[in-house]
Amino acid sequence: MRSAVWLIERPRWFKRIFLIANDMALLTIALWAAYSLRLSQFYVPESFGMILLMAAAPIIGVITFHMRGLYKLVTRYIGPEGTTRIYVAVIIAVLAWALLVLLSGIKGQWAAALLLKGAPQHKPVSFDERKNVIIYGAGAMGVQLLRALNETNQFNMVAFIDNSPSLAGQVVHGVKVLRPGKIGKVITTENVKEVLLAMPSALRSERRAAIKALEPFPVVVKTLPALEEIASGRVEVSDLRPIEVEDLLGRDPVAPELELLTGHVKDKVVMITGAGGSIGSELTRQLLELGPKSLILFELSEVALYEIEMEIEELKWRRAKEPEVQPLADTKIIPVLGSVQDRKLVARTISDYDVEVIYHAAAYKHVPLVEVNPFTGLQNNTFGTLTLAEVAKEARVERFVLVSSDKAVRPTNVMGASKRLAELILQALAEPHGTTVFTMVRFGNVLDSSGSVVRRFRNQIQAGGPVTVTHPEIIRYFMSIPEAAQLVIQAGAMASGGEVFVLDMGTPVKIDDLARTMVRLSGLEVRDDTNPDGDIAIEYIGLRRGEKLYEELLIGENTTGTSHPRIFKNSEPVLAYAELAAALERLDDAIQRHDEADLQEMLRATVEGYKPGSTGHPASVKDEWQPVSRMLH
Repeated sequence: MRSAVWLIERPRWFKRIFLIANDMALLTIALWAAYSLRLSQFYVPESFGMILLMAAAPIIGVITFHMRGLYKLVTRYIGPEGTTRIYVAVIIAVLAWALLVLLSGIKGQWAAALLLKGAPQHKPVSFDERKNVIIYGAGAMGVQLLRALNETNQFNMVAFIDNSPSLAGQVVHGVKVLRPGKIGKVITTENVKEVLLAMPSALRSERRAAIKALEPFPVVVKTLPALEEIASGRVEVSDLRPIEVEDLLGRDPVAPELELLTGHVKDKVVMITGAGGSIGSELTRQLLELGPKSLILFELSEVALYEIEMEIEELKWRRAKEPEVQPLADTKIIPVLGSVQDRKLVARTISDYDVEVIYHAAAYKHVPLVEVNPFTGLQNNTFGTLTLAEVAKEARVERFVLVSSDKAVRPTNVMGASKRLAELILQALAEPHGTTVFTMVRFGNVLDSSGSVVRRFRNQIQAGGPVTVTHPEIIRYFMSIPEAAQLVIQAGAMASGGEVFVLDMGTPVKIDDLARTMVRLSGLEVRDDTNPDGDIAIEYIGLRRGEKLYEELLIGENTTGTSHPRIFKNSEPVLAYAELAAALERLDDAIQRHDEADLQEMLRATVEGYKPGSTGHPASVKDEWQPVSRMLH
């Protein structure tokens, strides 16, 4: 009983013992069948010596197979290397038994042992040792990648690395599987130059853990996209790509609530402002999948509008040609070139196409640029929102969702102040039982958007450095663009009017750490006082005008959860419409006169917590290191 329990608790030993017993039975049956066929009758050993000789055959076979490591092979991934090993083991076992037969003096058909194992189906693959590599992940993707590498004859596979205890110590396609703890030793002893990640993209936490484990080593890390993203469905070496920031910071996805996604989009006329921007274009892609009647792409930039329109039309055409993929709804795409400040154009567009839902993503977002162009920034971000919202209310649009920013919280710059004013406008226009539901969704930086720090770091590394960081302690929230867009759509559907929705951005990231990680994962070393011979230096250039060390997402403490684990609702101070309208009128007057002193005075008087030139809100620094979900408890 204890032995049975011991085996059950150790599945690898149980598997090996089962395989050995299975092989002994098969070897005995095969040898017996060979003699019976030879004699054309059921064979019965004529002597005790012959019984011992036949019993020795499976014992010799099993011992040989064990010594050759056949029981460590993963059956479904044997491959040409494994079949060669089987072939050699069979020959050794046959010769050993033949020698025993010869020494015993008993005549027997030892050649029947050739029937004991199948012959190899492939010739062994020779490896070119120009580049030693490791594959991280010994699953289906890893095996496909190994086959692709073997076909090129340009790589020498040193080992698989895998977290699965059942695979540790096994042999897959002739390559041993090691635990992650042994990766450092293998990289050093085998002079490994590249590590290739072959892990499903859905398991982001495991992927991040693998990347983190590889950071200390001077190797280039590359990864494969998700198998479903590979057009051919078959992994090729050309599918490998450098590690992207999404691989570093992306989170495990949360399944969307389909009712929230489709509830206010399907069969509706939807307008997206800033449709060619980072968030606007992703909103366009995701909204298209939800089956709206029409999508109105409202964009100031001709180039951006052309690109997103062509992308969407091509996507629709391609999906229509793929019978195995569900086709997109017959959504009409309407490109509109213009500014949200153009009241006549906005009114005509909403009226002519009977717009029902608006996602307002048009804004100037770069803090330093808006800081030196405050009048233009406020006209677009604040007064453009005012124009669009007023026209939407007059036209009885059903729903208006503003894409806001964490920089709107206790802003230290004009861009943040302009976004907080835009929020105040929607809060003032919202009525408890009004026709139009006004709401806003606030979140932090999105990964790899236009002008983002990630793109700048990547370009600086490719140019040989230095990588420039504004301050060694600067911290930012990050979220992938697809996740942000999906949460904006769902949050907008939850609104009843006037709410500020806040997205859980996860744990903030220290930008200095991000820069160093990107350098190391490019196969390079950071050059600093501790490593003067490194490849890429990091230089601190100082905070830019209006830039904060720490970003915030909440103004007050009144935050509650929603039905979605990453969407929260915050109750914040509201200005009455009459009071806000008077303040905006004075602000507009300062803009028309290009009086920056008056403009700054009006911002300080109207926007709560506005402190131009401050590096952040000191009291919130500790809280900055906690995701919103943790701050609720």
